[in-house]
Amino acid sequence: MSKELQKRIISSFILFFVFTFCLFIHEYTWFALVFICCLLSWLEWISMMKKIKIKNKIFEVLSLILSFLYLLTAAFIFYFIGHWDASQFIFLVSICIFSDIGGYVFGKIIGGKKLTKISPNKTISGSIGSFIFSIIIFYLWLYIIDDFSKLDSATLYFYILIPIFLSFINQSGDLFISYFKRKAKIKNTSKLIPGHGGILDRLDGIIFAIPLTILLFTLLSI
Repeated sequence: MSKELQKRIISSFILFFVFTFCLFIHEYTWFALVFICCLLSWLEWISMMKKIKIKNKIFEVLSLILSFLYLLTAAFIFYFIGHWDASQFIFLVSICIFSDIGGYVFGKIIGGKKLTKISPNKTISGSIGSFIFSIIIFYLWLYIIDDFSKLDSATLYFYILIPIFLSFINQSGDLFISYFKRKAKIKNTSKLIPGHGGILDRLDGIIFAIPLTILLFTLLSI
């Protein structure tokens, strides 16, 4: 096992502990964590954009778009805390995490044709792996909470669209940030998290996926 992978695994456990602690200890610790993550990732975004030679107008528009997404994400997370239980939020985040893991595992083991020039390390097999892992953790979650007995076959087949949608948005958000990292000629947005990079590197897909999925849940009254 490489040192880089060791750092990545250790950092993942620490991040999971901090995340879980802040989520369950008190709502104010969770609000503080959300604020700090949004602030740090925003600063990383600004730092990255400064390395890209583009017109000021474009910079302003993109900054406003990402600012809106941050605010939207924070607002939806606050909504979750007030109206949903913590396990449901972890459920959505876990799908995003397993989407990333699936992409990494399939991409490394199978490899193959590149998905896009935006991110040369991403492959079509990796993208398929992201969908597969998302579906697996989704149905594993349903099995654990014993919801299978309450759902008919038609509903179960319909529910498969949820992890697919979430994984698709998560991957799209990842590519969105990867595009600007490529333009800025950087691998990671910072070196804050050993083995992972910056906060924005970890939240790139979640920033897009969580708000849109919660919106979908609300519209479908799930």
